[in-house]
Amino acid sequence: MGAGESGFGARRDAAVREAVRRGLVTADRPVAGLLDVCGARRAAAGLRAAFGGVEVLHAFAVKAAPLVPVLRLLADEGLGAEVASPGELALARAAGVPAESVVLDSPAKTTAELREALALGLAVNVDSREELTRLDALLAEAGAPRSPAVGLRVNPQVGGGSIGALSTATETSKFGVAMRDEGARQWLVRAYAERPWLSRIHAHVGSQGCPLELMAAGVRDTYELAEEINATAGERRIRTIDIGGGLPVNFTSDDIAPTHADYARLLAATVPGLFDGRYGLVTEFGRSLLAKSGLILARVEYTKSAGGRRIAVAHAGAQVAVRTVFAPESWPLRVAVFDGRGLPKRAEPVPQDVAGPCCFAGDLVAVDRLLPRIDAGDHVALLDTGAYYFSNHYAYNTLPRPGVYGFAVDEQDDGTDADAPGVRFATVRPPQPLEELVAESGGGASGAGALSALR
Repeated sequence: MGAGESGFGARRDAAVREAVRRGLVTADRPVAGLLDVCGARRAAAGLRAAFGGVEVLHAFAVKAAPLVPVLRLLADEGLGAEVASPGELALARAAGVPAESVVLDSPAKTTAELREALALGLAVNVDSREELTRLDALLAEAGAPRSPAVGLRVNPQVGGGSIGALSTATETSKFGVAMRDEGARQWLVRAYAERPWLSRIHAHVGSQGCPLELMAAGVRDTYELAEEINATAGERRIRTIDIGGGLPVNFTSDDIAPTHADYARLLAATVPGLFDGRYGLVTEFGRSLLAKSGLILARVEYTKSAGGRRIAVAHAGAQVAVRTVFAPESWPLRVAVFDGRGLPKRAEPVPQDVAGPCCFAGDLVAVDRLLPRIDAGDHVALLDTGAYYFSNHYAYNTLPRPGVYGFAVDEQDDGTDADAPGVRFATVRPPQPLEELVAESGGGASGAGALSALR
């Protein structure tokens, strides 16, 4: 079991108290995302330390937190960006991530995306045989461009974890070239032999729900293929191995387990050649860098009872916690309860549901959970939500995107003094105004009557 980060609970309580006191969460703006900047910086530093001693690019998976200020913060900490769409690339560029620190992954890259990636000098992981053929044509069209940072994504087919939707190395995964299919290994070796510009190889076994041993097995098989390709070519054709990300997060407590150091140690034991300096490395961690540093804070609007159980109706539900609402067994979240002033409630726990604002019965973030009695006007905090939650909005019922705020807590602030000025906030994304929602839904000056004009 990994150790919980020292002082995180106190920083979290201080941030909640100040967010309520300063009006970041109010009756008019009843939900917000809070990100512990100190926690994010420490996670980035821990990742760098875990893989110290080898040449490595840590490319943060932008899909985990597609927010420009967050990407810039991580870039300041020495991280690059892994992008899987034109939108994610645009965010990374807006954050100032250098092109040489950007990795493009996607199973559906268009010709225009590939052409842009080559022009910008991004690293590209080719996902299929057909995509490689398309890239052959683009490179021929470009007329001997500068050496591209291009590799193939392979699927080592080592199996899946407990969450099928996040297991990317199964027999029939949609990602990469299936390594164990008949004739596939020979095709891969030949593809590299025929293309001296292919210099990388990439694999990503899966994310939450995948045990470290399974992930390490996929990296081992990919490394062994790289060794075979280089031996066949008679030279170090593959110079960089991209091992993906996917480190699972502990959602049951403040403990950080496993850590990036745990994974690096297992890799060193399983694939020692990965760390002997012959290969550059790329990682693509996302959730494990930010989840523990984030929380969603929401006002409780009403309480009621049904069938003998209390229900708290709050303003955080499927619109910010879509995975938890639709797959609660795979994505359970801890809930902390605070009073109307933002102070932790200490009442005796009682079984309660915590419901969200969306207009369907399953919009529940906790069911029959033992929590301090929740009353109208209190606040609930959904913990460990710094990745994939408040940054990936689900627009059910046309609910606006919540504001997101980074925070830092002075070390002397222990979270007990309601008037202590020890918390500083910075706006990452302002709350979405209703006017913007209307415009996005075709309600602009030129759009509102567009259908009415058709006869």
